[in-house]
Amino acid sequence: MNVAFHIALRYFKGKKTAQAINIVTWISIGAIALAAAAMVVLFSVYNGLEQYVKGMYTSFYPEVKITPKEGKFFTFTDVQKSAVSKVSGIRYIGYAAEDMALLDGVDHQKVITLKGVDNNWFLVNDMAPHMTVGTAAWPNESTDIPSNIGVDIVAEMGIEVSNPFNKIRIYYPKADGLGAGALNAEAAVTSLDLAPYAAFNVQPELDGQYCLVPITAAQHLFGVAGQYSSVEISLTSPKLEAEVIDQIKAILGKDFNVQSRLEQNATLYMVTKTEKWAIYGILLLVLIISSFNMVGSLSMLAIEKRTDVAILKSMGATPAHIRKIFITVGLLLALAGALIGMILGLIISLIQIRFGIISMGDGFMDAYPVALKGADFILVLITVLSIGLIAALYPARKAARQLMIFRDE
Repeated sequence: MNVAFHIALRYFKGKKTAQAINIVTWISIGAIALAAAAMVVLFSVYNGLEQYVKGMYTSFYPEVKITPKEGKFFTFTDVQKSAVSKVSGIRYIGYAAEDMALLDGVDHQKVITLKGVDNNWFLVNDMAPHMTVGTAAWPNESTDIPSNIGVDIVAEMGIEVSNPFNKIRIYYPKADGLGAGALNAEAAVTSLDLAPYAAFNVQPELDGQYCLVPITAAQHLFGVAGQYSSVEISLTSPKLEAEVIDQIKAILGKDFNVQSRLEQNATLYMVTKTEKWAIYGILLLVLIISSFNMVGSLSMLAIEKRTDVAILKSMGATPAHIRKIFITVGLLLALAGALIGMILGLIISLIQIRFGIISMGDGFMDAYPVALKGADFILVLITVLSIGLIAALYPARKAARQLMIFRDE
């Protein structure tokens, strides 16, 4: 066993002559443990929130999305469709055309996002689990134009879903509506009568915004026959995302944006990550403040062990050896605090996962989501040991500079 480590371990485990040193030592270990436990718990909570947010945005946000770099709509030729469909790793390809429109309700009107989609779009976005009324597909035979409406719009506008006699009307401004017929309201807009065929419940932001219709009906309303606003793709495996995106970019060139789900929600995910690292920074400051207890404990230990230091120097120990001993003691203190804190944080997180003791309230979800990641534990351990190392440098240097003086009693 390394001599410096052996001596440091004895200093760490052995009972100190002054009771104050023992008290300060355990206070420093306890402070580090609490900071480490807080890091583990908060990291786990933010991991859970991140997973929850990602789960909320799986529908309407496909794994890969193709949009034009300029303009709202674009033409996607048969040659391009064929080339993209042959890319390895693609499961489904859905086509969509969307824009803002005005929904005329019973007693008021509402601006919504009207999105025309084909049947494959429902498969791409896995809409079946989110249907509250109807099915995630357009009926094969229908004399009316079916619509699939967010539940919040249904509730707000008083729409009776699946009522064959209940119709809703959508208005959209004509491209040439500001011309000669601008004074005539009917000449300035085009309209579409829809049958409320189904309703979906994804999450509030989308449920109060979107109304889905068959893509041909939307293209007719928007005056963009044969054009799309996006091509949406699902994959056979998430691991193929980067490879599929690279292949599609090579096929389509520079006129299109080809985005992953993360890129489609870059701001949202960035905010979640930023909050997590902001909390890490705050807890790091707490840990740095806690390390002052360690500085005090090691400084008192260096004073108590000055005779031992003198004996070691007389036996040939260099200042570097003395520094190494006290730095090792500091690392052992930090390691003890880190391990106690991580175990405590793990227990708290597992209790929350199992029993959901702390609730978010307001009916948002039953309890705070928690997800444990090994990388977080490694980060906490490295952080605590780094702070412990820095905190031990001054007491170790002070101990190494002590003069080798003996006195006869």
